[in-house]
Amino acid sequence: MSIEVGSKVQGKVTGITNFGAFVELPDGKTGLVHISEVADNYVKDINEHLKVGDEVEVKVMNVEADGKIGLSIRKAKPQAERPERPARPRRDNRSNDRNERHQPKENFEQKMARFLKDSDERLATLKRATESKRGGRGARRG
Repeated sequence: MSIEVGSKVQGKVTGITNFGAFVELPDGKTGLVHISEVADNYVKDINEHLKVGDEVEVKVMNVEADGKIGLSIRKAKPQAERPERPARPRRDNRSNDRNERHQPKENFEQKMARFLKDSDERLATLKRATESKRGGRGARRG
């Protein structure tokens, strides 16, 4: 039986590391279940979920050219058994800065002039702050 991406197979856990578990597949090949593919929730210690000798159902996620096989236990579970993940809110590409929306479009020269002005102001503020703390040139006492 050849290993095909997307197929579900039974395997036996042969080794556990801090980054995942090695699973021996029916044809004698070994694949890796990354720690993030063991369970739907966060897995801090893989030993709480698996131990050497466990029989597990895995889904083949990828087969590399060099023979490495990527497996997943959590994706091998039927959809009904898997807990529903909350949907992430969609982020749109619009700017959150309200002022930026109402300003007219700037050309390159205007943007560069604004950048240089902001940069000079920040440098001056930084220079004043560091000189006063270090007793720089401007801090002479008479």
